[in-house]
Amino acid sequence: MTNRKRFNQNLAFGAFRLLSLFIVLVLFAILGFIIYKGIGVIDWEFLTTAPSDGMTAGGILPAIVGTFSLMLGSAVFAFPIGVMSGIYMNEYTPRGWVVRFIRMMTNNLSGIPSIVFGLFGMALFVNYLGFGDSILAGSLTLGLLSLPLVIRTTEEALKAIPDSLREGSRALGATKLQTIWHVILPMAMPNVITGLILALGRVSGETAPILFTCAAYFLPKLPSGILDQCMALPYHLYVLSTSGTDMDAQLPIAYGTALVLIIIILLVNLLANAMRKFFERKVKTN
Repeated sequence: MTNRKRFNQNLAFGAFRLLSLFIVLVLFAILGFIIYKGIGVIDWEFLTTAPSDGMTAGGILPAIVGTFSLMLGSAVFAFPIGVMSGIYMNEYTPRGWVVRFIRMMTNNLSGIPSIVFGLFGMALFVNYLGFGDSILAGSLTLGLLSLPLVIRTTEEALKAIPDSLREGSRALGATKLQTIWHVILPMAMPNVITGLILALGRVSGETAPILFTCAAYFLPKLPSGILDQCMALPYHLYVLSTSGTDMDAQLPIAYGTALVLIIIILLVNLLANAMRKFFERKVKTN
């Protein structure tokens, strides 16, 4: 390698290192700012009580419960459909224009702004199907939002499994369904689970879809069923930051809410890593 090529290579790698360092510094700056502003208001009362005095006091328990309810509801809807769709696209559909068309439409669906999903969810689930502003309507809307990610993650995870394993299983007399269920899917499960939980992380921070389908401005009580409205951390944070009569009292609560939301997303990502390692060990032992 000539000196000029070595210089260009070092210059390019140096630029990449600087850009990576800059991104990390920006991330830590944002996290540090949120932690500095929000850590002071987080205590047991803040996490276990409802908001009061026009959201200038109290805690955020209804918003936490509502957020987890929406995450669970979207997972129940999106995960089975997304995983089965990914299996069908990779294992059953012949390679050709059909798969390319479905993949293109899935990619286009994942690029649609979330507020469009919110308007669609309001038209279909809230008005047409008559669910009203409810956890059910919000969960189905968020499930539609996360469905493309689940499908693509499942498809890519299955695609990474060598065809020799499929052929070996079929040569031993297993049916195609048995091969998928007992050989292919267990080996792909670490990547599938990771994608599913990362989809949950995205759902937990969405505001626009729940704005039209389920989120309540101020509801200082826990939901009693899936047809009830609920508070949610992203929308609660938006309300605290933009509305109200006493912004000086609300802003510390807003920073605390933001910090709790970041912690939830961090825990979801840690759960994804833990489950990925668990399934990887399980595959290796089997």
